[in-house]
Amino acid sequence: MAMTVVVTRNVTERYRGFLLSCMLEIAAGVYTSPRLSAAVRERIWKVCQEWACDLNPESGIVMTWFDGASPQKQRVLTIGAPPLTLVDYDGFILCRRD
Repeated sequence: MAMTVVVTRNVTERYRGFLLSCMLEIAAGVYTSPRLSAAVRERIWKVCQEWACDLNPESGIVMTWFDGASPQKQRVLTIGAPPLTLVDYDGFILCRRD
């Protein structure tokens, strides 16, 4: 289990209600859970993906957590704007936008 953080931007109220059912909202659109299991994290992400059709072009969701096998030991997933990918470039981790 590891700290999981979800950041939302311009999403519908259904996301807020769902995320509040399993995480703490520490600031507007910022949700955290210090001990979220991988199974729960995957379920949260799956629901967010299934609801992605509700998002407008300015909406976005980012989920991040500790992952020892990923660049900088952090995993990042995104839905909506801005789409980004972590890339290892000569030992530096860069954030690439499509």
